[in-house]
Amino acid sequence: MSDFADRLLAWYDRDGRHDLPWQHPRTPYRVWLSEIMLQQTQVQTVIPYYLRFLEALPTLPALAAAEPDRVLALWAGLGYYARARNLHKAAQLCVQQHGGELPQDFEALSALPGIGRSTAGAILAQAHGQRLAILDGNVKRTLCRYHGIGGWPGGSAVEKQLWQIAEAALPESRMADYTQAIMDFGATLCTRHDPACVLCPLQDDCVARREGLVEQLPEAKPGKPLPERRTLMLLVRDDQGHVLLVRRPPTGVWSGLWSLPEAGDHDEARAFLGQHARADFDAAEPLPLIEHTFSHYRLHIEPLSWRAERSSANVGDNEHLRWQPFDRLVDVGLPAPVKKLLGSLTP
Repeated sequence: MSDFADRLLAWYDRDGRHDLPWQHPRTPYRVWLSEIMLQQTQVQTVIPYYLRFLEALPTLPALAAAEPDRVLALWAGLGYYARARNLHKAAQLCVQQHGGELPQDFEALSALPGIGRSTAGAILAQAHGQRLAILDGNVKRTLCRYHGIGGWPGGSAVEKQLWQIAEAALPESRMADYTQAIMDFGATLCTRHDPACVLCPLQDDCVARREGLVEQLPEAKPGKPLPERRTLMLLVRDDQGHVLLVRRPPTGVWSGLWSLPEAGDHDEARAFLGQHARADFDAAEPLPLIEHTFSHYRLHIEPLSWRAERSSANVGDNEHLRWQPFDRLVDVGLPAPVKKLLGSLTP
């Protein structure tokens, strides 16, 4: 066992997290679900979503058989919805091609939608004890600091170097514990901001600590100012406690989710209302502005609200439009800002 792994495991045995829901038991399905949810999302945020999802869809075949809207509704609020769609697709492929189980072969597993090299390694190491490295954000940060590696860790040259280091550091045994240990270490001790270097079991050999580079490493991706975009959101409610929703396109932001209708300007909004709800545009009630930041742009949302008589609404439920009861909004996947907006209103 490498000295790095030895010290990390000793730290994990003493200070690591041993009561996470996907650890008991560490089945492939439970580990896979946790790994996908933990991409871009912290443990404390994931746990309630994880438990709710697992209660509703406790097995891989159950996930594969679920309706897409059911999967998205369970995921709603976690963001990065491509993760949920890929999870669903991968489960269906496992039923079709792998007997309803996640394959134990690395190449077959990493070929499934949403499962790349690091996620496949994490699943196989934790569920089956296979000697495979991972390289998520926490691991990259730890290795960059410990070895004093400059450059953005998402760049191909730096990432290739980190993979080599990660594989060389693997222990000969206790792969499930080691994988959890190195993730925990980055998440709870070698954190992005204010890392607890004084408590670090690796501090004596950490290049970043020795050379005063802890705050500089890992280096950030060369950035550009986020573009700004604006949209009108049309909140149309009837007198029976329903709200008009539209399904988002199959690609792009919030793809496949149900959301409020959007318009680029007042003329477009007026035309939509005239076609689908026959509400008086000039009777709109402005609601507080919403700002929502994505990884690649910042969206400014201007919500406008109307009441429409249901009898006069010129639309019936279909695959693109539906009148959803307010007390059943949990049945559909809604983008986080839309869910928050609707949750602040009374039917």
